[in-house]
Amino acid sequence: MGAFIEAIDLRKTYHVGKIEVPALRGISLSVQKGEFVTVVGPSGSGKSSLFYLLGGLTRADSGKVILDGEDIAALPDSERTRLRKRKIGFVFQKFNLLPTLDARSNIAIAREISRNGNNDPAFFSRITELLGLAKRLNHRPSELSGGEQQRVALARALINKPAVVLADEPTGNLDTENSTIVLQMLRQSNQELGQTVLMITHNPEAAKYGDRIIHMRDGHIVKPEEDPQWAARD
Repeated sequence: MGAFIEAIDLRKTYHVGKIEVPALRGISLSVQKGEFVTVVGPSGSGKSSLFYLLGGLTRADSGKVILDGEDIAALPDSERTRLRKRKIGFVFQKFNLLPTLDARSNIAIAREISRNGNNDPAFFSRITELLGLAKRLNHRPSELSGGEQQRVALARALINKPAVVLADEPTGNLDTENSTIVLQMLRQSNQELGQTVLMITHNPEAAKYGDRIIHMRDGHIVKPEEDPQWAARD
């Protein structure tokens, strides 16, 4: 069986004034359908750049990203947008909730944007119940704790049952209790819905929720022993 997500020799360089800052230096990886993969590495290793390229949020300078048989890099912007709506759920460290909407509407708006017909009230109730949000749905973000806001953001990412969930430091701003809730929900959606999950994290405990850990350093994928931060914990 072929890979569900495949990155082939991805390269990305950012320009800061006249200075070139290489972010990815030829990354290749493959992820099978239904796999939960965590990506770890120090700040500046290229984790977030990889996240943005795999999610079709930006383009690589060269290389390919194949998602379920489609070459994201070859698609025009409008088609990449449609693909993201159909197949990808995003969870960011910053919650990115709409401040004027309550929790229920912040979750529901993802359905309206995707227009994939996946209006399942029972699933909505199940997700919000599992995330401990059932009694907080009428509250706006300013009335919710940071942990509750992140759980709303996770519910929003999962509500359309996307084939892929990309999570960038989803527990970075959370305490231990809320981190556990978010991680367990990601694992549950992976196991019960068969969703493919890629999670970026600097937390070794969070990384263990994945089936496989990919280590990055200086824009490359490296062996665990070549990641000093990780090796020091072993």
